[in-house]
Amino acid sequence: MSQVGKVYLVGAGPGDPGLITLKGVKCLAEADLVLYDGLVNPLILRHTNATAERTSRVQDSTGPKLNQAQINQRLVQAGLEGKTVVRLKGGDPFIFGRGSEEAAALAAAGIPYEVVPGITAATAASEYAGISLTHRDLASAVAFVTGHEDPQKPASSLDYQELAKFPGTLVFYMGLHRIQAIAEELSKAGKSATTPVAVISRGSTAFQKTVTGTLADIATLVSEAELKAPSLIIVGECVSQRSKINWFEQLPLAGKTIGITRPEGHADNAIDRTFELGAQAVLMPTIDIQPLTDWTCVDETINRLAEYDWLIFTSVIGVDAFLKRLWETGGDARKLSQMKLACIGPATALRLEQYHLRADVVPETYRAEALADALAPHVANQRVLWACASRGRDVLPTVLREAGATFERVVVYEHHDVEEFPADVHALIAAHELDWIGLSSPSIARNVARILQQKFGSLKTLPIKFAAISPVTEQAAIEVGLPITIVAQTHTWDGIFEAILSSEQ
Repeated sequence: MSQVGKVYLVGAGPGDPGLITLKGVKCLAEADLVLYDGLVNPLILRHTNATAERTSRVQDSTGPKLNQAQINQRLVQAGLEGKTVVRLKGGDPFIFGRGSEEAAALAAAGIPYEVVPGITAATAASEYAGISLTHRDLASAVAFVTGHEDPQKPASSLDYQELAKFPGTLVFYMGLHRIQAIAEELSKAGKSATTPVAVISRGSTAFQKTVTGTLADIATLVSEAELKAPSLIIVGECVSQRSKINWFEQLPLAGKTIGITRPEGHADNAIDRTFELGAQAVLMPTIDIQPLTDWTCVDETINRLAEYDWLIFTSVIGVDAFLKRLWETGGDARKLSQMKLACIGPATALRLEQYHLRADVVPETYRAEALADALAPHVANQRVLWACASRGRDVLPTVLREAGATFERVVVYEHHDVEEFPADVHALIAAHELDWIGLSSPSIARNVARILQQKFGSLKTLPIKFAAISPVTEQAAIEVGLPITIVAQTHTWDGIFEAILSSEQ
């Protein structure tokens, strides 16, 4: 019999993927299998290479419906198979999360487990809405209350007489569909009809929406606002703080969603920047980056590095692939000592610096044409090597050969088109909840157009704005029917964000 594995019950936080703990990230990095709740932001899965399975107790388009007993059984089964399993749960595993039921099932089966606490919705959503649940002048206590009890229970366990007398803030989880009943029960039990109430929908995400009122009118206001689950109901004087310290919904791109089309595993900086601006990042890679299966040509080129005068990099990925292979084959930076280095832009040059190498040439504008023009006066009768992807534009070889260079390219990684976007991306587009898509290369623009056209038909009727990283990308997008709203002045992802900010102001 194989050795029994271990299960980690990890709290993922309520929405913002940056709210997961360091220990949670460590567990994800070590996992063989991740079972994640439907409410977990899938961007958190960036921290793992494990097989990921979505578990949802409601039927939808992203996976099968599983009840709690089936989830418990899956955890036990995976543990018995010797796997390291992360059970990734929205919020905190033990606060209205059924984590204790899963822990009990694991304990009964003899499966070792640990619980990794998470940031629960009450604290995260309230703070992202500008509401402190405790305050020395307003509330010295806080109570977490379920707004959705087990329907199999013969009677409610909630005593609204006691809740109405509670000397502090009441926080109801999962009570959106019962907001009118909750408000009426508290009022009947003696809670003042003028007591402030806030209802926060989809807290700590770009979709966050907050409605404030009183016990007397909150149900009507929530209905008019058409709030969606998951939600949180906060009852108490602490709600009054929101008018002064509502910070998250004031961020410059709050409420916007931005499609990040960079390859999976290479989009972290763009994703992080999206959340810093208050927007929701939607990972929709259009190109799959794969390592080479045959390094023969690269290795032969590395053995001849002394023959070259220039080495060109046009991507961070190219820097990593080439220099890691140089190291793996027994070489190091000394093999580049006679060469000059050129990079297409500052991000690529910065990656070189991480290998303690400085670029000799970085053009002022970050595109192949500018790099070719910057190099052309220096390469006559010189041997130039370009470490590149399996496909790309021919600007560099054409211009530099005309300038008198002996030009060679060596492919150090593979580019493959992604056939379709993940199901959750298609769902967002269909629901008109994707505001922008960033296009960071001509090939990405063409592939985005192909995927969208196959799925949705006419591109011009999609309620999406497209931002191009450069005029070259803009032209490629226009040729395939994508209507471009803005073009970045600086040809980087930061430039895309700056252009979106200017457009939205």
